[in-house]
Amino acid sequence: MAKVQRPDGQTRKLNWFYLVNAAVLGLAAVTILYPFYNAVLISLVSQKEYMTTPFMLFPKNITFDAYTYIFSSSRIGHGYMNTLLILLIGVPYNMLTTALTAYALSRERFPGKRIITALVVFTMYFSGGLIPFYLLVRDLGMMNHLVSVILVYGANTFYLLLMRTYFAEIPAALEESAKIDGANDLVILVRIMLPLALPIVATVTLFFSVDRWNEWFNAMLFLREGQKWPLQLVLRSIVMSTIDDIGSRNVSIRKTVFEDGVKMAAVFITMAPIMFTYPFLQKYFMKGILVGSVKS
Repeated sequence: MAKVQRPDGQTRKLNWFYLVNAAVLGLAAVTILYPFYNAVLISLVSQKEYMTTPFMLFPKNITFDAYTYIFSSSRIGHGYMNTLLILLIGVPYNMLTTALTAYALSRERFPGKRIITALVVFTMYFSGGLIPFYLLVRDLGMMNHLVSVILVYGANTFYLLLMRTYFAEIPAALEESAKIDGANDLVILVRIMLPLALPIVATVTLFFSVDRWNEWFNAMLFLREGQKWPLQLVLRSIVMSTIDDIGSRNVSIRKTVFEDGVKMAAVFITMAPIMFTYPFLQKYFMKGILVGSVKS
C-alpha cells in the first residue's frame, strides 16, 4: 500500500486493489455505454461523415434528417397513441392481477394453496403453445383489437413471486390489528400492504412498463391494421420502408437519409422514455429487487 498526503497534512493509505477495481469497472462502463452513445451519434450525422469516422467521439456536423424522416410518417402518431393506451391500461391491469395473487399466496391459508403456487410456478417454465394461444384469442373475438394485446398479458410469474416474497416479510401483526378494527382483506392490501411494499411495487411497475412499452409480438400476431399497431411495429415498418426506398432509385432520399441513421434514430426513440424514467425509480428498484428476491 502507498501513502497519500492529504491537504490537512494527514496521510492516508492508498489501497491498490480498489484502484485497479475502479479502473476495471470504469473500463467496463465505457465498453457498455459507448455503443449506445455511438448509436445516438450515428442518428445525428450524415452518411458521408459516418463512413469517414465510424467510431467518432464528437460529430462535426449535426443533422436531424433521420428523425425528420421518422416523424414525417403519419403512422408514428398512431404508434405513440396505441403504445400509450396499452401502457396506461395494461400496467394497472398487470399490477392489479399480480398484487392480488401475490397477496393471497403470501398471507391467506386456504386448502390447495401449495398446489396453486406450484401451478403458478409451472407456467414460468411451460406454456400452452403458440397455436392454442392464437386460436383462443381468435375464438374470443379479440382479433384486430387492442384489447387482445392488453388482456392476454396478465400477471407475470416472476414478478408475482417477487411481490409474494416481499409481502411475506411484512409482520402479520399489522394485518391482525387491522382485522380487529374491522378492515377487510382489500382494505388491508390497499391501505397497509401496498404502502409498506412501495419499493417492490415501484420495481414491478417499472418492469411492467418496460414490457408494455416494448410490446410487439402479440401485436404482430393479432393486429392486422397498421393504424392499430404499437410504436415498435410502426418503427419496424418505417425502417423496412427506408431500406426499400434507399435501395430504389429515389435519389432525394438517398442523399439525405441512410439506413443506419434511421435504424439508430428508431432505437433512441424507443429507449428514451424508459431511460429517462428509470432514474426516478432507481432507489426503489435497487431495494425492491434485492429484498424481494433474497428474503424468504
